[in-house]
Amino acid sequence: MSNQRNTLQRKIVLDTLRKLGNHPTIEELYAEIQKNYPAISKTTIYRNLRVLAQNGQVRQVSLPDGLERYEGQLNPHYHFQCTACNGIFDVEIPGIADIENYVAHRYGYDVDGHDVVFHGICDKCI
Repeated sequence: MSNQRNTLQRKIVLDTLRKLGNHPTIEELYAEIQKNYPAISKTTIYRNLRVLAQNGQVRQVSLPDGLERYEGQLNPHYHFQCTACNGIFDVEIPGIADIENYVAHRYGYDVDGHDVVFHGICDKCI
């Protein structure tokens, strides 16, 4: 029964993250989940996010603000952070995988991934 509960809670965390479609912190995800599932604790969300990230179902996003953020979009992409509203947006650029391959072949490294964050003002804040 305990494993089934964890699976249900994990599904709730994953579904909520994907529904939000942004890059929420654990606090933001917790606030959203609390609206429909007030019995789920922040610790449960944190634990399930870690499992989902280890299983490759979600991705932890590294941004300069230092807060742990997560996303459900797993395809390679970059991020743009607005310096006015602090919004975080996905940036699709063709050839991302080629960049990793280039670095691996050019320098002989085993590349696991990379993060790039562009900074500026988003179209809503201009």
